[in-house]
Amino acid sequence: MWQYTYLAINFFTIIICFIFSFHPKIKFNKHFKAFLLASVIVAVFFIAWDIWFTANGVWWFNDKYLIGVRYIGLPIEELLFFICIPFSCVFTYFCLDKFFKLDWKPSIEKVFIIISVIACFVLALIFKDKIYSFVTFLTTAISLVLLYFVLKVKWIGKASFIYLVLMPGFLAVNGILTGTGLESPIVNYNPKDVIGFRILTIPIEDTVYGYEMILWNLFFFHKFKRHEQN
Repeated sequence: MWQYTYLAINFFTIIICFIFSFHPKIKFNKHFKAFLLASVIVAVFFIAWDIWFTANGVWWFNDKYLIGVRYIGLPIEELLFFICIPFSCVFTYFCLDKFFKLDWKPSIEKVFIIISVIACFVLALIFKDKIYSFVTFLTTAISLVLLYFVLKVKWIGKASFIYLVLMPGFLAVNGILTGTGLESPIVNYNPKDVIGFRILTIPIEDTVYGYEMILWNLFFFHKFKRHEQN
């Protein structure tokens, strides 16, 4: 039964959100197309990143917890990860944004973005010899600059708060993937490619990686959702 572990993580991450998508007061199911288009576009980049890191031994997967089906060098469960995790995050964002006013004041949001960009650039420079750390911090800094200053999105502060709200779920899911409660991790990291600071068993880089991935999912979701309404 252990071979279904990663598959089960994906399933239980998405199933409750999927069921409530059809609730008459939420109606997220009307935006399934917008979500799928968004998640596929974002997944292309992150899967390419995943393939390269896997091929170069930055991280690898424990076959004990996999059903054994691989495609383009990755377990099928890892590919599903890029649909299941964004779905639960975008759904949560959609619900909280629908029922609560969570927008930040523009001045506060701008300060937050500037501080975050500087922090990510500095960390990328400090840990330039750690490939996962370097790439994660650098691309997150670039993403924030593109989204806020170039693409002019006005919801990053709100999305950041909701990501923080989602953190317990993130810690639970990513904790299991990285070995919390298991005999050995599902996803293993090369110690020379990460800072080494962990939350439970989770490399700190994973929190930033997830943040960047969700921001881009939200960007394209907003874009395609607007097209649905035209």
